[in-house]
Amino acid sequence: MNGAVWRASRAAVKRRRVQTVVIGLVVFCSTTTVLLALAVISAARAPFDDAFGRQRGAHVVAAFDPAEASAAQLAATAHRPGVEAAAGPFDQAVVEIPTDWVGRPPGALTVVGRSDPAGPVDRVQLLGGRWATGPGEVVVNEPFGGFPDRFLNHPLPLSDGRQLTIVGFATSMSQSAGGWVTPEQAAALHPTGRQMLYRFSDASSEQRLTSAMGAVTEGLPKDALANTQSYLVLKEAFSAGADAYLPLMTVFGVLGLVVAALIVGNVVSGAVVSGYRHIGVLKSIGFTPRQVVTVYLAMVSVPAVAGTVLGTAAGWAASHPILRSAFSGITTGTAVIEPAGWLPAATLISVPLLVVLAALVPASRAHRLSAAQAISAGSAPRNGRGLKIQRRLGGTRLPRAVSLGLGQPFARPARTALTMSAIVLGVLTVTVTTGLGSTLTKLVDHADGHTHVNVRTAHFTGDTTTEPRLTPAQTEAMLRATPGAERVFVRGLVQVGLVGYPQPAFADFYSGGDAVDSKRLQVVRGRPATGANEIEAGPSFIRQHGLKLGDRLTLDLDGRHLTVTLVGEESQGNARAFASNEATRAALTDDPHTVEYDVRLAEGADAEAYQRAVSAADPSLSPSVSAPDMAGPIVAVISFATIFTVLLSVVAALGVFNTLLLTIRERRRDLGMLKSIGMTPRQVVTMTVTSVAWQGAVSAAVGVPAGILAHRLLVENVGSIVFPESAMDVWDVPLLIGLALAGVGIAVLGALVPARSAARLPIAEVLHSE
Repeated sequence: MNGAVWRASRAAVKRRRVQTVVIGLVVFCSTTTVLLALAVISAARAPFDDAFGRQRGAHVVAAFDPAEASAAQLAATAHRPGVEAAAGPFDQAVVEIPTDWVGRPPGALTVVGRSDPAGPVDRVQLLGGRWATGPGEVVVNEPFGGFPDRFLNHPLPLSDGRQLTIVGFATSMSQSAGGWVTPEQAAALHPTGRQMLYRFSDASSEQRLTSAMGAVTEGLPKDALANTQSYLVLKEAFSAGADAYLPLMTVFGVLGLVVAALIVGNVVSGAVVSGYRHIGVLKSIGFTPRQVVTVYLAMVSVPAVAGTVLGTAAGWAASHPILRSAFSGITTGTAVIEPAGWLPAATLISVPLLVVLAALVPASRAHRLSAAQAISAGSAPRNGRGLKIQRRLGGTRLPRAVSLGLGQPFARPARTALTMSAIVLGVLTVTVTTGLGSTLTKLVDHADGHTHVNVRTAHFTGDTTTEPRLTPAQTEAMLRATPGAERVFVRGLVQVGLVGYPQPAFADFYSGGDAVDSKRLQVVRGRPATGANEIEAGPSFIRQHGLKLGDRLTLDLDGRHLTVTLVGEESQGNARAFASNEATRAALTDDPHTVEYDVRLAEGADAEAYQRAVSAADPSLSPSVSAPDMAGPIVAVISFATIFTVLLSVVAALGVFNTLLLTIRERRRDLGMLKSIGMTPRQVVTMTVTSVAWQGAVSAAVGVPAGILAHRLLVENVGSIVFPESAMDVWDVPLLIGLALAGVGIAVLGALVPARSAARLPIAEVLHSE
């Protein structure tokens, strides 16, 4: 009998080819969405933990003042309660590099003296070359995991006239230094600090780490501890890009599963209702109730498994570029950024299981019917439960095709509810994506009604083949004097040391006026850094350095120390970068190290002519018309949100498509009679489309407000970006009308093919089969 069950199941799959394809497509789209969501969620934490564990990373990197605590005192702290392992003390010095080097701007570099990369804590991973073993040698920290081979054995001049030679590139998940030299070389560089690396037995929270460091420093002079760097802050910075994706991915992943369950349940319910006679025949020839249920579950499982396999493959392939985008510009070290290996197995098992569970409830209806009941129900005329409503609508002045269409869904209220639920989720997704795209665009678009030309220098582009003709001062004067220029804003970029922190930071210095140029990020808390010795930074920088508005940092560059105040928080930003102004730059260094100019053109100016004039004046400059500076993660969020919207909208439209196919199959006799008494094909199409159009309108009335609420929750919970209220307020009347029409559009899109199919039904064939 098992062979008979299989043959009946296979026949059901072949007989219901359209429904089989619908289920396969729905499961394919949903599986792809779910796997992408899980890939980002898994990559946000696991790669850091794995790499940090392999390197025996330091839970705390502590910098001590050598004038306050001796090396022997610091070495004794390794045996304090709670310390699992420790390394050091290592001499720590800050050197100044006056020129561009290894693709980096000039500035401060913190180097630590270590005899080898191994040890009980912070086992530095050598990426290329060798470890520093002699005087004048340095191993450079390459936090992004790659290294340029051509710079091995490259001289690195220092501002005091001395020179180091790059003999290797390495990386540390603890970010304990910008480079490493021998202990003897560190001593010769006049160290200003001593570094200790600690691993604690309990490092589960910042509170525990603070308590542990309190035990470590007990008995030391009050000012001995200069600064600390927690691994929890590094972990948060590591996942900052991925965290921007997590709320979005989670929402779309859940929506994908819910929509899939709704549509599969709808398909099976319709297949059971429309196949009563088939159920009765199966039972009359000896199939048990369980075997009948098995036939229907198998009918769903075959396309579900196929859709899951293809969706898993598509999701796995798409997850890699998503993760590359999510972690672009993030310090990854030796962490391997890839989706967890268990994800394909999880989706291959769980998604078909979910589909079977969604199908089990409607399939159980076939279990309860006796053979006689099923045959009788399958052959009896269907008067329809919505007959009363249709009669009332028929008494109105509406065209007959419209009144019949409006009343048609009430004949199957449960099926109609499932279909509308799928449309609601589709509209919700469209609303969220539209709002998110508008919010992100407003965040970076500083349009002032003028055309801007962005002019990049050789420092920015890395062009070493074309020698600049003009000095920075001459370049700025030329840009101002070239016809068409109205105002010129200047951006300088240098790398500065942060006193007490092992890693330097990139400082953007803007000048050219009080107006915010098109490249500068928006300040959402506090105020812009317009005064001397003031800085502004993004949320990632502020969290990584444990700062709040009003706190002070000491910058170190060219032998100068400058204390600055954090006065503003930008909407976003690199975890290793902050911004300031020309006055602060002048107090810190004489070299502006300009990397780009933002030229605001006068109204009516010829942008192309201006670019040609700039290129002719200095071929090393790269001018281009500015566009909103969409950062990689922002572009990726918008792109993949759009992809998910298309997927889920298609799924919702497929749900409408399937519902109408089932309805047409059930009402073939009614359609034949209507056509026999004069209903034209165009009226049949009108009736069919009307039956779902109003469902789309009602679904939009529910889905649009839900999408607006979901949009607000999403943008308020993206940890790496702080959105101003002006960027979140994107809903105007035309947009809301368009979103409302999206529900109708999804419904009509799914209805067009079934409507045309119904219009082409031959009258004689339909009535003859009845």
